[in-house]
This record gives sequence, C-alpha cells and structure tokens, in this order.
Amino acid sequence: MAKGILLINLGSPDSTAVPDVRRYLREFLMDPRVLDAPYPVRWAVVHLAILPRRPAESAEAYEKIWTPEGSPLVVTSRRLTAALREEVSLPVTLAMRYQQPSVKSAIDELAASGVDHVHVIPLFPHFAMSSFETAVEHVRAEIRRAGRSMQMSAQPPYYDHPGYVAALVESARPSLDSPWDHLLFSFHGIPERHLRKSDPTGAHCLSTPDCCRRPGPAHATCYRHQCLRTMEAFIDNAGLPREKCSHAFQSRLGRDPWLQPYTDRELERLAGEGVRHLQVICPAFVSDCLETIEEIGMRGRETFLAAGGESFNLIPCLNEHPRWIQALAEMVRVFQDESVAGGAP
Repeated sequence: MAKGILLINLGSPDSTAVPDVRRYLREFLMDPRVLDAPYPVRWAVVHLAILPRRPAESAEAYEKIWTPEGSPLVVTSRRLTAALREEVSLPVTLAMRYQQPSVKSAIDELAASGVDHVHVIPLFPHFAMSSFETAVEHVRAEIRRAGRSMQMSAQPPYYDHPGYVAALVESARPSLDSPWDHLLFSFHGIPERHLRKSDPTGAHCLSTPDCCRRPGPAHATCYRHQCLRTMEAFIDNAGLPREKCSHAFQSRLGRDPWLQPYTDRELERLAGEGVRHLQVICPAFVSDCLETIEEIGMRGRETFLAAGGESFNLIPCLNEHPRWIQALAEMVRVFQDESVAGGAP
C-alpha cells in the first residue's frame, strides 16, 4: 500500500478584497461544526447578522498582516510542507479546510502519485470540533465524494507530544531569555457548549471547577484539558516558575459563554495588577495568522500598554522552526513504521 501525508490548516481568504473575505467567512461560518445551530438559524445569523458588515472589517484587518506572497498562514504552511518533504520519504501535500489549496486538490494530487493510504496531520495540536474534527471529517467526506477507495488515518491530537512541546520551548527560548514579568498562554477560544458536545460521557466537562484535572475519557476530546496540559508541559520543560504563568482564551464570537478567562480582559487585569513586561504565546496556532499577528500582536499590545504595561512581546508561532519540522517528521515516521507493521489506525 502506497502511503502519503496530508497537512491541513484552517485557511485564509484568497486576497484582502471584500468579496474574497466574504466568500471565506461564508464557508467558514456555515460549517455546522463552527456555528453549530440548525441550518435555518445558522443561515440567518451568517447572512443577515454577520456578512453585511463583518467582511469589510475583516478585510481591513487582513490588509494589516498581508504579505507580498499572500496570507501569512498559507505562505508559512506551504513552506512548512516543502521543508517536511525534505525530511521524510513519503509524499507530502497541503490543504486548507476552507478555500485554497482545497482538500479535493490535495487528495487528487496524492492519488495521482499512487497514494492509496493518506495520513492526515491537522495543524491543530488540540482537539476541537471547530478545528481538528471538522478538518479530519472534511477530508473523509472528500475521499468518499470522489468515490476513491483510498484508506485514511489521522494523527491524534498532539498537545503534549514531546516533539511538539520541545519545539514550542525551543522556539520561545530567545524571547524568554530577555527580562519579563509574566508569560500569558493565549489559546483560541471555543464556546462552552462545544466542550460539552465533545464530551463522550455527557457529564464530565465543566461539571466541576477541577474537571480538567480529574482523569476521565472526556480528556481525549476536551479542548480545555488539552490546552492546560500544553501549558503545564511547556512550563515543566522550560523550567519556568508557575506563579509567573497563566492562561486565557481569545477570539470569542457572539453572546454565548466561551471558555474563560478571556484574553483581552486578562491583558487589562495583568497590567492593572502590576505586570509591566509581558510575554504572550499562542500554542493553539502553529502558524502566525490574523489571530496572532493582528488580534494579539497589534490589538492585544495596545490593550496591555493602555492599561499600564510597559513592554509587550508576542512570541512567534512555530511556523517553520527546525524543531517543529523535526517533530512532524517524527510523527510521519511513527505512522510509516506502524503501517509497515500492520498497525496503522
């Protein structure tokens, strides 16, 4: 059986033009794993409440981060894919869950290379129905839609994978070697209801204040638990004092409760409590994008400094860091070895 690797990230608009941003937002927000309301409600919210104004606002934000080569997320993901190809013997291709390069084009490319077992590596370290799950299920659906007999497997969430954690620590080391008062781990937020929907027990997540520390089967699909484990593993591996570290969740949308504490409010709180020199890391993102560069690096910085902070540093995402490429190559080799032994999932 010929095997291949598919890296999949979230995606970006094709350009900063408002029609392209609108097209991207429509596809993204109409995903039932993102806005998990019944179709008529989802359609009304997206088309009547969000799309009339949001595309112009988002286009303005994208213009602040756009590069001559295009979207930072897509450009970085392409470079990462090219670098991984140099490290492994299997074919490697890239897709975006939304927009280009499409999953269909990636599957067609692998099939043309003779691949009949694709291993999907979502570029999302933590499980969430609105990122990891929708990416994996979309690939599965595209294979089915094309009528291919291609086998598919997926890399499990790697939030505490030794290679991923080591890459985070090594990539952050230059920033942490400079003086700082506090390190804030800012993870992408999700609605609390998503956490409950992903809980196979239906009774663990958010049931008690310490639910993420109580062992249970829900942790395999609990985004909050996995984010906290990443933070703990990072602190341990970097040898940092725990009292100088905390976490928050960013990018909330709508009025429903999302995971807390909220990053924007934490930035104000930390400055108000005397933190003057702040480092921020965003481990849920492996590639710098709108949510890191603009939301945290620009707006977050303004919030912190306006509240009394003196210096603010956004630690870059893993992007194309050599240790991150090495970690991905380790995942590929494990899959390759398991496949040879007949143990692939």
